[in-house]
Amino acid sequence: MFNPSRDQARQFLFDTWHKYRQREMLSAMEDMALEVILLHPEYQAVLENAEYYRDKDYLAEMGDTNPFLHMSMHIAIMEQLSIDQPVGIRQRFERLLKKTRDEHTAMHQVMECLAEMIWQAQRNQLPPDASVYFECLDRREN
Repeated sequence: MFNPSRDQARQFLFDTWHKYRQREMLSAMEDMALEVILLHPEYQAVLENAEYYRDKDYLAEMGDTNPFLHMSMHIAIMEQLSIDQPVGIRQRFERLLKKTRDEHTAMHQVMECLAEMIWQAQRNQLPPDASVYFECLDRREN
């Protein structure tokens, strides 16, 4: 999924869940998404109701957690780890995993750092900077 639109990303998650529930064959990317969906049973009801949630807006200021953004970030991190891109992400994840002793907890810490890097890039109108990502991860290791 290279730079999908909001609608495409959401549809991908809806379709993956539907195919899983119908016991249909999944692609490698869908398998990865399913792994994330299964880690988050609290979002499965959302994926059961595409008509209602397809266009729903989530406002962070209102305390809304966007399940689509959350699951998409999990998938992005899994992709990063699978190819060690940016180089060094896998090593940092392994150190966090050793510290937390829980893959999901470690993944969420990486997610917070990824979000920080993206936020800084948007705020500064610059491309994402892996050094921001890694500095955040390195702080969490200590």
